[in-house]
Amino acid sequence: FNLQLWNNYFHLAVAFITQDSLQLENFSHAKYNKIQNKYGDMRRLIGFAIRDMWYKLGQNKICFIPGMVGPILEMTLIPEVELRKATIPIFFDMMLCEYQRTGEFKKFENEIILKLDHEVEGGRGDEHYMQLFESILTECASQYPGIFHLVESFVSLVKGLLEKLLDYRTVMNDESKDNRMSCTVNLL
Repeated sequence: FNLQLWNNYFHLAVAFITQDSLQLENFSHAKYNKIQNKYGDMRRLIGFAIRDMWYKLGQNKICFIPGMVGPILEMTLIPEVELRKATIPIFFDMMLCEYQRTGEFKKFENEIILKLDHEVEGGRGDEHYMQLFESILTECASQYPGIFHLVESFVSLVKGLLEKLLDYRTVMNDESKDNRMSCTVNLL
């Protein structure tokens, strides 16, 4: 097993699908349709490949926790529904992998909270992501009664943080200093 090779693969693939020139939602409707008709959404194709390769790592997955949490988060935040549905379950697999090794998933949890703050501040994330994140992880955890309550608590924590971060991002453009201060206090 060549850790560096796999690490390079995942980082390169995530860098590819997160590049600005592939963010179709930022284009005009006409340009979006033209690209979609000619090439399709390459982000989805590469995202599915990342997902498939992740599951092929077997016992070596633990080597990528917490290092791949940020790049996978960045990928799941792309506003493409099918890509999100296909890749958010990787988070549960990461939690399960760490839990089976250590009896908890604190490294994963700390890393996703740290990276989520950075990504939302950078303009990524939305209400729909929050709902998908909650429903997918809860559904995945329902098959594992031993870890279900831990995942449920984690999802609740991330959902609350994401709500506050999205509110904060919204009010940063608000003229009212009181609103910004109130939101900052809530986030802290």
